[in-house]
Amino acid sequence: MDYSLLEKITAWAGEMASQLPFWFAFDFARYVIGAGGVYLIVNVLLSRRLSNRKIRSKTPKFRQMAREFKSSVFAVLVFSFTGLLTHIGIDAGVITIYVDDPSYGTVYFIGSLVLMILAQDAYFYWTHRLLHLPKAFRRGHSEHHKSINPTPWTAYSFNAVEAAVHAVFVPLFLLFLPMHGFAIFLFLTHMIIRNAVGHSGYELFPRGWAVHPILGQITMVTHHDMHHSNGNSNFGLYFTWWDRMMGTEHPDYLARATGNPAAARRSIGARATAATV
Repeated sequence: MDYSLLEKITAWAGEMASQLPFWFAFDFARYVIGAGGVYLIVNVLLSRRLSNRKIRSKTPKFRQMAREFKSSVFAVLVFSFTGLLTHIGIDAGVITIYVDDPSYGTVYFIGSLVLMILAQDAYFYWTHRLLHLPKAFRRGHSEHHKSINPTPWTAYSFNAVEAAVHAVFVPLFLLFLPMHGFAIFLFLTHMIIRNAVGHSGYELFPRGWAVHPILGQITMVTHHDMHHSNGNSNFGLYFTWWDRMMGTEHPDYLARATGNPAAARRSIGARATAATV
């Protein structure tokens, strides 16, 4: 037996394990600051001012938020392995994260960030639909849907299976595209804030956006809130186009989002087309 090889593997595994507390602290802080910040601003400080924007009449109880926080801590533990996998990929030479490399430039920085957001939106839509298959739902997505009336703390309320599905996106994407370290940070910041806002229970976007030809591509808070009340529709994360193309947008979404019962989207087969009022 090659004991030198075993010693090297043991040393490498120990080095990798020593990084886990850092990545856990990073992801936990991101969750607490992101979800907690949205909850403090929207659900506490501005709750009265936004009362006419509240989507549901009932307010979730503390017991629900405590459960969401607890499951989120376990999800963050799974997420912390993302940083570890990324580090392993860098050591293996299959992942490139640059900081000072003028050969990429500003256009590449912005383009790669936009592409990462678009890719995650597509990844989320299709994995989300798969998680709603009966067996997958019971084993991988039911924890998240315990929050029928969500809060910002619902953002990371996953069990280990669903957390792993979401966590693996980042290292997978980085296998194919070099990214600036700050671009990844912006992506992760955008992800937690949009996620927390989407679960806030208050429609924070202008209602007219829902029927706007361009801004209507963005998922409003009502979009995902309706998914929690009716899990068979509105699977999108940041944008509405996958739901519209695949016919999974809730037929009452525009009416609910705009507050206008006449708002609807013309449909041709499974594909939803332009909004009409």
